[in-house]
Amino acid sequence: MAETERITVAETSEGPGGNEPAGREVSLPVVEILTGRGFVTGKSGCGKSNSGSVIAEKLLDGGFGLLIVDIDGEYYGLKEEYEILHVGGDEECDIQVTTDHSEKLASLALDQNVPIILDMSSYLDEAEAEALLTAVARSLFAKAKKRKQPFLLLVEEVHEYIPEKGSVGECGKMLIKIGKRGRKHGLGICGISQRPADVKKDFITQCDWLLWHRLTWNNDTKVVRRILDGEYADAVEGLDDGEGFLMTDWAESVQRVQFYRKRTFDAGATPGLDDFERPDLKSVSDDLVSELQEITEDQQARESRVTELREELDRKNSTIAELKTELQDARDLSRMAEQFVGALVQHVEGPAPGRTERERMRSENALDAASAALPPDGVPTPSPDGDGGGASVVDPLEARADEPPGVGTVAAVEAAA
Repeated sequence: MAETERITVAETSEGPGGNEPAGREVSLPVVEILTGRGFVTGKSGCGKSNSGSVIAEKLLDGGFGLLIVDIDGEYYGLKEEYEILHVGGDEECDIQVTTDHSEKLASLALDQNVPIILDMSSYLDEAEAEALLTAVARSLFAKAKKRKQPFLLLVEEVHEYIPEKGSVGECGKMLIKIGKRGRKHGLGICGISQRPADVKKDFITQCDWLLWHRLTWNNDTKVVRRILDGEYADAVEGLDDGEGFLMTDWAESVQRVQFYRKRTFDAGATPGLDDFERPDLKSVSDDLVSELQEITEDQQARESRVTELREELDRKNSTIAELKTELQDARDLSRMAEQFVGALVQHVEGPAPGRTERERMRSENALDAASAALPPDGVPTPSPDGDGGGASVVDPLEARADEPPGVGTVAAVEAAA
């Protein structure tokens, strides 16, 4: 690629802020576009995405490499004329990709010079889409450091990743890194946004070329006033569709230009009442798709294996839970048995429950026998004065106190028994 090679994208137009006769061709140096930092802005419907598509078509005509980050699904129309790989998250794409494909996509882009559309609109999960862009941008930067090959990363709605207010996520940090350090490695970036006031000013002020389409909101025209001057800030509100102020590091002055219309299908046009007809789109090489499909199949195999391992782990955890329940039940039964035995022991007194109980029963039987052998009432005993009056009842056991040992005693009765 010659250092002086250029692409023609517009022609000069007349009006406030225009310093050249209308109709002159406006061209851009290819190396500066591929390796530099650009910014295209303008309110919705003013032609900024058309300008991005025109630049993309001209680069594709020359066989130059680029990757388009398509936020709203506007760029697939390029496939009407160009063999460009359309990747994303649904079946409308040539192949569905994830972060596992990022290194391969970077390799296809830089090693094989395959142009790519990364369709972010096809992902329902914004976090998943942003993670993919982060991985792709990181892989591009890493490979560009080794390849040193001019390559353009075109990012639509760049304010979503590099906001002026709020924190910048990992994706935005990676894009800023490319903007600051990508040029020395041949990796350029062009951000497109309808709200320049919402884009981080550090990114805008570092750009080598800027294209300002129609802007009407006060905060946005303030940005024009700060970077250009009051004349352009006033004139930018009256620009026609496709018109813009082109400011570059390689030109002496700001140009008022009218960008060409894109040749390919305008997928980003506002739908009308006419029937929508999608054009025939060029398909990419089966070899390219098969290389990415292998990664998809490997990913699916890993996910399937992970699912199997998780199911096995769930089964083992369930078994462990059941065993823990059984062990707790056994412990509860053991405690109940111990409590039952303790209650029995406490119910029976003495250190030798069996022998003590037998002795107690034997004593009770002997007493019963002795009581049966004696009169049921006390015996009358004469009073000491000899008269029969005043008789008292004497305990039979006390009356026998003077009998010989062993006679009539409990012991004798027990022995006889």
